[in-house]
Amino acid sequence: MLIQELHDIQAAAGASFAELTTKEIVPVSFGNDAEAIAATKQGAALYDRTHWGRIQISDSDRLRFLHNQSTNNFNILKPGQGCDTVFVTSTARTIDLATAYATEDAVLLLVSPNRRRQLLELLDRYIFPMDRVELTDLTDTTVAFSFLGPESTQLLEKIGVTELENQPYATHKLIKTPPLSPPYQGGDEGGVRVAVGSGLATLGYTLIAPASDAANLWKELVKAGAVPMGDRVWEQLRIEQGRPAPDFELTEDYNPLEARLLHTITYDKGCYIGQETIARLNTYKGVKQQLWGLQLSGAVEPGTAVTIGEEKVGKLTSIAETESGCFGLAYIRTKAGGEGLKVQVGSVSGEVVNVPFLSS
Repeated sequence: MLIQELHDIQAAAGASFAELTTKEIVPVSFGNDAEAIAATKQGAALYDRTHWGRIQISDSDRLRFLHNQSTNNFNILKPGQGCDTVFVTSTARTIDLATAYATEDAVLLLVSPNRRRQLLELLDRYIFPMDRVELTDLTDTTVAFSFLGPESTQLLEKIGVTELENQPYATHKLIKTPPLSPPYQGGDEGGVRVAVGSGLATLGYTLIAPASDAANLWKELVKAGAVPMGDRVWEQLRIEQGRPAPDFELTEDYNPLEARLLHTITYDKGCYIGQETIARLNTYKGVKQQLWGLQLSGAVEPGTAVTIGEEKVGKLTSIAETESGCFGLAYIRTKAGGEGLKVQVGSVSGEVVNVPFLSS
């Protein structure tokens, strides 16, 4: 019911909705795609990420537990800090790219919509009887919004939040004052967690709040000047900027080094699931393919082979229509080359380009 109130407000603003394969209902477009894209470059656009998963890991072993389950260093995280991390299989194949926020007594994971149940099952499987770890799925009781664009910080200031300006990525704070949330009544409930980072390479912030605050929070952000943005624009931006997504770039076929998610990997953190494979690949420079952007001369289906002459050098994983034509993401064999490489993708030509989300 609480989310329905939010959807009613979004529908009144022109939103059209679709059901994902994971059964969540998402605003696909507000009928303003061009305006929303412009806002990410000149203002601030607002994206509803409520269909993403939110998993809370609590109790005294939470940091050690997550440290052993994914690629980044959790043991050094202090309350108010955060990081991106990749969950991988025992052979270092990618499962999901997640963002973690450490609080005083828990870690909150923001995970991809189509990986929430898999990660809950995976994490639960690795909790041993002696572990002091508790998993809670907060997805249905909370909402998540991200806003992005050069005026994101000014937007935050308009609603009374100034503490996060110029703070490192994933720094976060619980705000318990209007207009972001109702006046604090005491206890553990309530408040809006505001974090640095939009989920993309564009400057921005992510908010996680109780579902009861959803409609009010969305209204306040729009009133402050945020331009609503649907999932279709997010998908275009994610491809243009190179954020890999599960079932496209993050699959059993690839590891985090190939996905160029180097900012999520700590090489000296000790043992964790998939660590031996990642360490070996890094030590012996064994990365055989890497994820790149592709500027394309026309549309072509994901899964199409990338070739140079008769030789297959990679595979297209995602494609989007952008203002500058068709743009894709593809894994390209390391030996074939990188930025500036001219390739053929099915019937269309392409050029390999760098993308801002990925590290070189």
